[in-house]
Amino acid sequence: MSLPPGFLDELRARVSLAQIVGRKVTWDMRKSNQGRGDWWAPCPFHQEKTASFHVDDRKGYYYCFGCHAKGDAISFLRETENLGFMEAVEALAREAGMEMPARDPKAAEKADRRARLAEVMEQAVRHYRLMFATAAAGPARDYLAGRGLDTEACARWEIGFAPDTRQGLFQHLTGKGVPAEDVIAAGLAALPEGGGAPYDRFRGRIIFPIRDGRGRAVALGGRAMDPNARAKYLNSPETELFDKGRTLFNLARAREAVGKGAPLIVAEGYMDVIALAEAGFAGAVAPLGTAITEEQLEMLWRLAPEPIVALDGDAAGLRAAMRLVDLALPRLQPGRSLRFCLMPAGQDPDDVIRAGGAAAMAALLGRAEPMVRLLWRRETEGKVFDSPERKAALDQRLREAIRRIPDAGLRRHYGEEIAALRQALFRPAGPSSRGPAAGRKRSKWAPAGPSPALRRSPLAADPAAAERLREAVILAALLAHPVLLPDFDSALERLDCLDPEHERIRAALLAELHACGETALAAVPEGVRRRLGDGPLEKLRSLSHLRVVPGLKPGDGPELARKSIEDAFTRLIAERGWRAEVEEATAEIAGLADEMVTWRLGRAGEERHRALMGVSEDETEFVRAENGLLIDRREWEARRARLEAVDFRRRKRRRDNS
Repeated sequence: MSLPPGFLDELRARVSLAQIVGRKVTWDMRKSNQGRGDWWAPCPFHQEKTASFHVDDRKGYYYCFGCHAKGDAISFLRETENLGFMEAVEALAREAGMEMPARDPKAAEKADRRARLAEVMEQAVRHYRLMFATAAAGPARDYLAGRGLDTEACARWEIGFAPDTRQGLFQHLTGKGVPAEDVIAAGLAALPEGGGAPYDRFRGRIIFPIRDGRGRAVALGGRAMDPNARAKYLNSPETELFDKGRTLFNLARAREAVGKGAPLIVAEGYMDVIALAEAGFAGAVAPLGTAITEEQLEMLWRLAPEPIVALDGDAAGLRAAMRLVDLALPRLQPGRSLRFCLMPAGQDPDDVIRAGGAAAMAALLGRAEPMVRLLWRRETEGKVFDSPERKAALDQRLREAIRRIPDAGLRRHYGEEIAALRQALFRPAGPSSRGPAAGRKRSKWAPAGPSPALRRSPLAADPAAAERLREAVILAALLAHPVLLPDFDSALERLDCLDPEHERIRAALLAELHACGETALAAVPEGVRRRLGDGPLEKLRSLSHLRVVPGLKPGDGPELARKSIEDAFTRLIAERGWRAEVEEATAEIAGLADEMVTWRLGRAGEERHRALMGVSEDETEFVRAENGLLIDRREWEARRARLEAVDFRRRKRRRDNS
């Protein structure tokens, strides 16, 4: 339904966000300032002990400096209570004493129908609970007792029983006035394909209610008592209430437990979740008969930044873990990942708890592995790498996996971890396994610093000359191939040219591009010439260096020029970023003993070297780590950066004194 203008603004003004949030958190009164409406608390969306969740009650917004959750009162209710937008608005309106506008008839009808189906589901849960107490459910109660669930536990989980009758539930509900079409729409009964009377979907099964994040019964799960049943476990079909790809078993209870500090554990099925929760691991959830979906993964991350995935220790469990790795890789962020806890072979969490108790399960959870280890395990377990080709294939698969991670810093850390694992596999410690290289202190290929010829070159005498040459490559290539200008428009706007003539050409290029538009790019070079005259352009084209640049040689096309431009921009950014880092770190130096600053300089030098040498991030991190180049280069770059920082400081002092 649509809301009238100003309704939401008035609603937000009437409610106190701090009061709403205060029901879910404990305020840190040492940091909070009640008089200013400035409130701080541990974040309700992720596990933490410090108060990084901030509420500005006057503005009506919250923000977490840890997980970056943000929003207003409406979004807070939606996230914490799993409400739809209009449901959250209605809840706040009731609290503020505001009357909701008249609803759209179709939307009202749909909401009323969902509420009616939810009530039908509740009636079904109550009916199956009554059947659980009958003599027919004796074998079911015995089975559950053998799984460690007593009467009180069965009551806590509202476990029921569906007798093996064709219309037991259908007749019960319709006898109470529930329309037959509602029983079918709720997924409790189905119509035969050949026609005839509806029949119960659940027969001869132990029944587990499935509730959504608000605690409403939306579906049922049933475990067959007949060992020859076609499906051991059966869930409700998808309905207006139930979307199995967006629902997690035990979500409402787990959210509350995780908010109090319990770990979030993802198991495979109902019995695993119930066993975990009864053993004290209350933050357990499970998907419903399918692999974890993207939506479920996002739901998990809203509860905890690093859920523990506890899977059965069989081939199926391992395959499920590997599928989840592929799903998670492109969605990883700093501070948001998964850990994996694979059970011993042939066991599930319920087996582990029954055999060794909660302590055995806690020990396994404490040894849960980070996702990078599972990625490595997938690519190496059971495989032989006895040839360069097989090793290269492994490197390629790992590079492709790491490239899917969107955050550059996180990719780098994955690369570093893979480098360590790779070295442990191919270069195990100990003189007996290292061959003729044993005892070598340093790779003979390690860079030893600039050669005498390089030190005598003009580029070494004037480091800025290299930057001016790259500026020239960018400008000359764009003038020669103006069709590329739209692709580099924003990068050209940010380019700060060292050479004044280059700066004039850059400004003229942008002016002509905006004047001519993308439909008349061929006219841009002539427009630049009219603005500046022939002198600056002839001087640019006369640079001998440009004669060998791909894209500027006779006959070269725009694609070669594109690569040259991209390369020049990459190297310029790396060079200037490195210099800025050195300058910033130098300002913080309080003596060469500052290891943190030294580390920053070494990392900046490494980034610069990667860009200047054309080495990709993941290649530097693990493909070249085997022969020791990475370690030696870092040492050399860090030492060189330290010396350059000291020299920079001395030159700066001389300038200041003069």
